[in-house]
Amino acid sequence: MAAQTKAAPRRVRRFFIALGALCLLLTLFAALVLRGAVKLNTPSRADFPIWGVDVSHYQGTIDWQAFARQGVRFAFIKATEGSAHVDERFLENARGAAAAGIPAGGYHFFSFESAGKTQAENFLSALRGQPLAVPCVVDFEFYGDFFAHPPDVEETRAELRDLLTALEAETGQRPILYATGRSYRMYLQGAFDEYPLWIRDVYLWPALTLPGRDWTFWQYSDKGRLEGYQGEEEWIDLNVFHGGEKEFARWLEQI
Repeated sequence: MAAQTKAAPRRVRRFFIALGALCLLLTLFAALVLRGAVKLNTPSRADFPIWGVDVSHYQGTIDWQAFARQGVRFAFIKATEGSAHVDERFLENARGAAAAGIPAGGYHFFSFESAGKTQAENFLSALRGQPLAVPCVVDFEFYGDFFAHPPDVEETRAELRDLLTALEAETGQRPILYATGRSYRMYLQGAFDEYPLWIRDVYLWPALTLPGRDWTFWQYSDKGRLEGYQGEEEWIDLNVFHGGEKEFARWLEQI
């Protein structure tokens, strides 16, 4: 009986030591994933040969010829945000991508705090006259306090619809919608299914994030690295097109 009594505390200690070691390993693994050292969802070039980037002024000066040499096949470039902000490097980047032969489109960061019509005016003003070869994008995701306090669904959908309608009327092209899994499920699903989807998921595959929903582009990493840019942001977002060479050529022809 005494031997059993002494053994019990030892088993408890061993259990907690093992549990602590496991927690430490899981914490280290999570840190490596967040840092980008471990990638859980990197698509293979064999399955998704058409890959590209999205950029803003945070990448600083970009050598688009260097991007082309590394195999970048498309790009999305931040143009505007809300009803007044214009990205300071949009014109430079749009012209640089065109000169390097990289099909590019401008994107607008949707604001929950301003009207869809004035956001459209801001975005269209920036797009006019620029050498952009692919449809424009509306980036629809949470930011700031809206992560914890999402705005009214119907009111937000109405403003987004105003923005998209104005863009399509002037450009003659249906805009692409960029969304996270959460923003898509809360606002877009069932209301904007006719728009091409660019899904962001840097941890899982789209089939797990949005089962049954087709997508055109997938942002699979926000911790990419390429040669040819120098700015305050050390990382660059990486994306793939949902298809191979033939599908991409067909998609560009239809634009």
